[in-house]
Amino acid sequence: MKTHLSVFILSAIIIASIGISPVFGQVANPVTVTTDKTSYLDGDKVLVTGEVRELLSGFPISLTLVAPNGNVVTIEQIDISPDNKYSTELTLGGPLMTMGGTYTIDVQYGTPNRTAQTTFTFPGSVQSQHGTSIKVTGTDLMVNYKITGGKLLSITPNVDSTSLIIAINATQDGSLTITLPRSVIDAKKGGNDDSFIVLVDGEEASVYDEIETTATDRTLYIEFPAGAEQIEIIGTFVIPEFGAIAVMILAVAIISIVAISAKSRLSIMPRY
Repeated sequence: MKTHLSVFILSAIIIASIGISPVFGQVANPVTVTTDKTSYLDGDKVLVTGEVRELLSGFPISLTLVAPNGNVVTIEQIDISPDNKYSTELTLGGPLMTMGGTYTIDVQYGTPNRTAQTTFTFPGSVQSQHGTSIKVTGTDLMVNYKITGGKLLSITPNVDSTSLIIAINATQDGSLTITLPRSVIDAKKGGNDDSFIVLVDGEEASVYDEIETTATDRTLYIEFPAGAEQIEIIGTFVIPEFGAIAVMILAVAIISIVAISAKSRLSIMPRY
């Protein structure tokens, strides 16, 4: 009797264990997410990795990085490899990450019940209060900017496409924060502010945001990859390049001089 009871109890324990334990080698949760460290400094890269329990056709991982104040810093779509794993790198810094504290990474895979979360600490990005200024080519107008990961070489207005052409030398992935006076370039629709179109080497910028707007200026934050050479900001108005205006003024002046000279010659010719 005791033997049968012992066998019964042992069998129940085994069945219960099978029922509550995941199959060996499988991911227990529908999706997981981790970072390579728990704290980072300004300019560091965060290696984000994770795994899904089962592959869902046509669904990437949706990743959202959220600041301590609840503002969304960045959103990414990440493809999953055939071995059910995924990874990406996030570069920390910029005007959207000036706040220090705990940052949250949320991931979702397919449906709302397939989610995961992790956190890390970050002291906040140090932003220059004044930045650097550069003159718009052909004008006396100055533009304030801050750039990381490269160097800003020049800013030239393109009247034909109502845009500013910004030449850069990007030695690594970086960002440009630029304050544009409305007297230099603006984007309007029906009298109201409209969004600028921002291109990096001819392609739409992957990360671009207007972070401050005043009656006189509009400040943009633009990210660019290593090796980028040109950023184009397209609006509905751009100040004409001074060189073009100078050519027109010179042409008018020459015509005036010719006309005056011709009149002078006629006035001094002897009359018979």
